[in-house]
Formats: sequence, structure tokens, C-alpha cells
Amino acid sequence: MSALLCEALQADYWKPIQAGDLENSDTLTAKRLISNSKTYFHKEAYQLPFALSPHASAENAGMEIDISQIQVPHTNNTLVIEGAGGLMVPINYDTLFIDLLPLWTVEVVLVSRHYLGSINHTLLSAEILKQRNISVKGIVFNGDENHQSEKVILKLSGLKMLGRIPETSTIDKHFIQTHASTFSNL
Repeated sequence: MSALLCEALQADYWKPIQAGDLENSDTLTAKRLISNSKTYFHKEAYQLPFALSPHASAENAGMEIDISQIQVPHTNNTLVIEGAGGLMVPINYDTLFIDLLPLWTVEVVLVSRHYLGSINHTLLSAEILKQRNISVKGIVFNGDENHQSEKVILKLSGLKMLGRIPETSTIDKHFIQTHASTFSNL
């Protein structure tokens, strides 16, 4: 989704915390997928060696994440910030990812993938964002259309649908370019 948004908006990309697979990080993956020449890829604040929750990856590496060291990079461009596994993911033993959002004054794009339990998961995410007064641009559905799930999520959350990413077995530059136009109006 981050690569699609960056391609559609020719926005900059930043993943504050990368946990695991540093040789094939999300930043490097986004670089391989994006074709436009305007997107700038900002360096992660933390690169952690273990594919775990950031707090656990940092602890296993003998360190602790200091949120004061996670500063939004300066850019004159739109910036897409990719999270670390979800809103309630612990960054350290005191801070969840959602706690960073008000510090950054961002607008969230909530992504919902259809699976048994996704209605609950999506509505819980929408509700906690609302409770914390965090601005939400809308929801993107990931996968084949599920009219009943989408209808109830949109009605009960009060959020608007921004688009859909179709299910695919291969995500490559062609897929990103083909589907980026869905999000160019954001």
C-alpha cells in the first residue's frame, strides 16, 4: 500500500522502524516497486535485526527504542509513513505505534484485508483512532471485494472507502503502476 501511495502521489517514503530482513527491508522493497523519479526514500530511525515486534527486536539486540530519536524527516513533498505491524504494536515498553501519530500530526490511511475476524480488527482500529482524535483519511480494502464486510465496516466506522487493492500473487512495478491511479486523487 505504501508503494502504491508513493507511486500515485509521487510522495516520499519513510518507515521509521524496520525490524528484521535488513537486506530486503520495506524501504528497499518500496524502492524496487516505485517507478517515479520524484519519490525520496528517507532512512529508518531504527534498523533492528530480528523480525519481531519493534520492542522485542530491540531488546533481543540489546537496545531500547528511544522515541525522541524518531523524528519525521523534513521534506517539501508529501510523506508516506509506513507503520510497523499495526496501531497497537509496542515500540518499547512504554509506547505503542499509535502513540507516535499525534506527535507527527498525520492523517492515517487504514488498510483492511478480508479474513475471518477482519471486521472486528478494522472496527477496533477505527475506534481507537477516533477515541484518540487521530485524523483518518479513509479505508483501503486489500483483496477481492466482500460487499457485506465492506458495507458494515464503512457504515459502523463512518469512514469512507478510498479504494481497493486486488489480491495478487505477484507485486511488481507493473502491478504498482497499474493500480496507483486508483489513489492519485488522495
